[in-house]
Amino acid sequence: MKFAKLSLAAIMAMGVSAFADVQNIKVSGDAKLYYSTTDAHNGDLFSQDSSAGQAALDIAASADLADGVAGKIGVTMLNTLGLENNLVSEVWDAGLSNQWWVSEAWLAKKIANTTVKVGRQTLDTPLAFTETWSIAQNTFDAAVVLNNDIPDTTLVAAWVGRGNGTSATPTIGNPNSATAPIAALAGVVNNAQNGNDPFGTYQQDGAYAFGAVTTALPMTTAQAWYYDVNDVATALWLQADIALEDELKGLTLGAQYATLDLNDATLEDGSIWAVKVGYAMENGLSLGASYSSSDKSSAGAGWNTATNTGASKIYTEAWWAYGHVTASDTDSYTLEAEYEMHDVADFAVYYTNADHATGDDMTELTVTASKSFGSLDTTLAYINTDLGESDNMVQVYLTYNF
Repeated sequence: MKFAKLSLAAIMAMGVSAFADVQNIKVSGDAKLYYSTTDAHNGDLFSQDSSAGQAALDIAASADLADGVAGKIGVTMLNTLGLENNLVSEVWDAGLSNQWWVSEAWLAKKIANTTVKVGRQTLDTPLAFTETWSIAQNTFDAAVVLNNDIPDTTLVAAWVGRGNGTSATPTIGNPNSATAPIAALAGVVNNAQNGNDPFGTYQQDGAYAFGAVTTALPMTTAQAWYYDVNDVATALWLQADIALEDELKGLTLGAQYATLDLNDATLEDGSIWAVKVGYAMENGLSLGASYSSSDKSSAGAGWNTATNTGASKIYTEAWWAYGHVTASDTDSYTLEAEYEMHDVADFAVYYTNADHATGDDMTELTVTASKSFGSLDTTLAYINTDLGESDNMVQVYLTYNF
């Protein structure tokens, strides 16, 4: 599922939130049931051999502890519900056996304008982030420091030691081998079934990340990030987003630039840039267009260094077939339209074209309809992907929030 490009509000909120009211205990979570079917590889839509299904339960408890410390612990549980016996043959994540793991376990403390958060947690930075397209999300063992001493600005420093973003050893030199496969985002396919810790080292020896996010410029959110993935690569991300508020209210503009410098001198470093324009009308219709271009390199640039899916926060990223727009020597564009029909549903259409220099181009058309019934969120998606031949996919997402 296409996720938010960058949740800046979440980052800013972390830096200014106050931890008060000791024993302010809150329990939250969601229960999911996902289904997907495809006619790829000469399969048939809705047949058992061409379908995947799974249920998941995420439950977490948070509280304000002594001395102004806040904490949270969360658990993710996966269950097939026996669907593999008659309706599906694959699951969205991990394996066919029922399993669970601790997805979050952290403590946070705010001192003046600085917040320190240590433990297992979600991350939302441009080149190391928690992905939400699967039924389970990946998390990290990390230490994060946020500071708001500079007006309208958040400074971020993070050490990321481990994560569970892939079921195989990450290969930063070849991230685009997967195109959003069903299964194995959380990386527990082997380890959790054997009772072992599903969290593995972030690449070889962990990673450092440093960032600055500012709204000091009128109508603009600007950010800059630097990453050092120890003994593997360094990376840079620059982005600016403008939301016009006066005569052209509803018009948004954006620009991105990312680089990846590999430590291996035999491999070519990569870069990618992207631009976008969007317009939101008062009648509920929003339109957008974006374009990106990557140079010729060994590994491309701009993708999530923490997983093996090729997913990215580049404006042109596909709704489902990740790993194409950030590949080496590729020009891509995306067109999208979203419409909120009151009392009916939210409808959206996304079209992505990735033109690879190698000639194996990718096009994807996705149409979605979403509606909430109280605490129940529902989404129906149709995806047509062309990678030399046209394949169709139908997905159903059911999520009960509590």
